[in-house]
Amino acid sequence: MTQDSAAVITPQEAPYTNPLRDPRDRRLPRIAGPSVLVMFGVTGDLARKKLMPAVYDLANRGLLPPGFAFVGFARRDWEDQDFAQVVGEAVREHARTPYREEVWQQLLAGIRFVQGEFTDDQAFDRLKATLDDLDRTQGTGGNHAFYLSVPPKFFDVVINKLKEHGLAEESNGSWKRVVIEKPFGHDLASAKQLERVVASGFTEEQVFRIDHYLGKETVQNLLALRFANTMFEPLWNNNYVSHVQITMAEDIGIGGRAGYYDGVGAARDVIQNHLLQLFALTAMEEPTGMGADALRVEKEKVLEATSATRRFDQHTARGIYEGGWSGGELVKGYLEEDGIPAGSTTETYAAIRVDVHNRRWAGVPFYLRTGKRMPTRVTEIALQFKPLPYVPFNAHDTATLGANALVLRIQPDEGVTLRFGAKVPGTQMEVRDVNMDFEYGSSFTESSPEAYERLIIDVLLGDPPLFPRNKEVEESWRILDPVLDYWAGLKTQPEPYRPGTWGPKSAIDMLARDGVAWRRP
Repeated sequence: MTQDSAAVITPQEAPYTNPLRDPRDRRLPRIAGPSVLVMFGVTGDLARKKLMPAVYDLANRGLLPPGFAFVGFARRDWEDQDFAQVVGEAVREHARTPYREEVWQQLLAGIRFVQGEFTDDQAFDRLKATLDDLDRTQGTGGNHAFYLSVPPKFFDVVINKLKEHGLAEESNGSWKRVVIEKPFGHDLASAKQLERVVASGFTEEQVFRIDHYLGKETVQNLLALRFANTMFEPLWNNNYVSHVQITMAEDIGIGGRAGYYDGVGAARDVIQNHLLQLFALTAMEEPTGMGADALRVEKEKVLEATSATRRFDQHTARGIYEGGWSGGELVKGYLEEDGIPAGSTTETYAAIRVDVHNRRWAGVPFYLRTGKRMPTRVTEIALQFKPLPYVPFNAHDTATLGANALVLRIQPDEGVTLRFGAKVPGTQMEVRDVNMDFEYGSSFTESSPEAYERLIIDVLLGDPPLFPRNKEVEESWRILDPVLDYWAGLKTQPEPYRPGTWGPKSAIDMLARDGVAWRRP
């Protein structure tokens, strides 16, 4: 077989172990070895809409071996077949890839369910017995990943039980890993306490902190855009960039998440993790490679060099959505949502300015914003370039010309837009902004996998580049904590804003003071 022909092996044809394969050959599909994925919290929306379908999609793409098993752990009084029915319904409703009976039957052979409370020692005995049985019958080799899709208050309970029952111990060449969903604490002190809990049962190399935004194709394309091209990186500094805006907007309210959201708010829910991770990838220096250690070093360095701008009264904004018309329907205000106390001071909109104290970015503000009940659902990174110091055209020729911009769209229409000036057809000279677009959907025949597909396969492979380490989590809280403390000291409710708008007036004023304005995605 020639090298070129090896590159076109399909996942279904490729063996999941190949002693002749060079592990550095990224053209071949990355296929997990024998393993069990144990999921705590399988009755939640995340498990049903994202995690279960992702497991099936991985199997459908040939990326899970025959020696794979999927175990659910919850309080429900289910048998194995009851859980399998729940998984099957989730797959048929939410899977990205087409349903195939032969794939489902292979997956079904390894589906098990363990009933019990997180504090129930007998339930963890049953879990251990189930895993031992799967190791024998399914050939899973003692390799177990424990996915904690549960509220943070249960992290210590589950981890302690796993440790007490010997489920965290690695032996005879097998591995054990734990996967933790955000939030990673609610401030720096609680994040450190959470780390002590996790470290009591697992080493840092065994811990995978899930930030699903880092699994998105466009986030990874940011690294390719910067470091695989000549044209962008020379401009990626304070000589050319005026400022950077990182936005995550949602057009929905809190839905049924009142119990989680109130007391957490937009800044803790989104800025501390998603936006500061996107910021780190945007602002970091070039790594020595794409491995986990090399990426982590550069992300940690830029986070350590970053702080929120200290005039919090001028360079932060927080808001709370009111009731009104949005998207053609009458919606409730945050304080009218079920389960929200009338005096809540939780923000549904948050914006902060951060500054990087290094040579590349000195003097370039980074603006991070997130909000609910916005006009549209969008996540993007926008680099706004400085205006030219001189243009040889008269003012009338360039009256409608703005600054150049490079925009990376993370969702929903993944791609990159470059805005620049071009002459309008005609006999006179008129220069106007135009957009050059790259879209994943139209440029590649392959469909983009869901973020959780990439992250789950990385867990099973033990490949950690897309997972933030504890140091990154702590640095993110160090940046955000002073802002949260300032807001808490105000003892007032956030500024109201109408649904379907881009947030409170204070957010507009925040950028106006710096002589710029928010983009309209």
